[in-house]
Amino acid sequence: MQAQFTHTTPTSTTHIAGKEYLFFSGFSYLGLHSHPDFQALLKEGIDRYGTVFISSRIANTRLELYEELEHALAVLLKQQSAATFSSGYLASQAAAQYAATQGELLYAPGAHPSLWTGKPAIPTESWAEWAVKTTAKVNAHPDHTFVIIADGVNPLTSTINEFSWLSAIRRQLLVVTDDSHGIGIVSEEGNGIISRLPQHAAVRYLVAASLAKAYSAQGGVIAGHAADIAAIKRTTLFTGATPMMPANAWAFLQSFPLHAKQRALLQQQIQYFERLTADKPYLYNPFHLPVFLLKGRNGIEQYLLDHDVMISSFGYPRPDSPAINRIIVSAQHTEKDLEVLNALLINQ
Repeated sequence: MQAQFTHTTPTSTTHIAGKEYLFFSGFSYLGLHSHPDFQALLKEGIDRYGTVFISSRIANTRLELYEELEHALAVLLKQQSAATFSSGYLASQAAAQYAATQGELLYAPGAHPSLWTGKPAIPTESWAEWAVKTTAKVNAHPDHTFVIIADGVNPLTSTINEFSWLSAIRRQLLVVTDDSHGIGIVSEEGNGIISRLPQHAAVRYLVAASLAKAYSAQGGVIAGHAADIAAIKRTTLFTGATPMMPANAWAFLQSFPLHAKQRALLQQQIQYFERLTADKPYLYNPFHLPVFLLKGRNGIEQYLLDHDVMISSFGYPRPDSPAINRIIVSAQHTEKDLEVLNALLINQ
């Protein structure tokens, strides 16, 4: 689909050239970026802390708020410690670059570009085939030889990746996962892929994530063992980078009850749309994510656009990659929004 330009940030609707469209694209899965309660907290954060903290994280003057944020995120992600960054991309890069000092990197199929170091060879086989080969390879070598690099949730395929095979690992191993599309929405408490990772003595984890995708807070996090996080906090990607906007950190910390409320609403809307579209086999969402993948149905993105509905339709991870058509449901959508979309899918 040709790029469409707007002068406003979309909510459940967007405006293109003065015309209103229902918006089923983007992220902000919990709908916080336009929620008045969250906006009020963000404004309060600006009143308290201004628009930026004017020093680096290793300077002699430090903001206690970041320590509070990192403790809360470590608890949420069930890890010993956490480090925060100004973006999820930077967090994943910091995790991957640190991981490269810990062993040979073994990339999983579909690993997000934010996890790439250099030009890695990304496997093209299925996840299951790769997992079998990787288990055998790791077990055939001494401890600490390899590091696994993988996404927790793949939003392009509407898939939660399967990690139960890690229970068969017999060597000490570091696993780095990008959970930008799992944190906040996967599991009842929103702690993401960590709730599905096997707790196995041979394996330790680093979980990296954007706080923008679900929580509408511009920032990123890495959580893991205390020694790993301490080492990451000595890298230049942490020490030399501007920290996340403190108002975002404040708003995140004050809004946990709102997170829970919006997560429940999101699940309610996903379930409602699943019931509406149960007779449409070309919609793929086996893990009940906010992402409904449209398989086949060539031209449906233009048909919906012609009927005042915008879905996600673009090539990824590169502009010349084949376009992927997806319907993104968020907590901002109403049942009426979903009914309008379903009626168009029936008629198409």
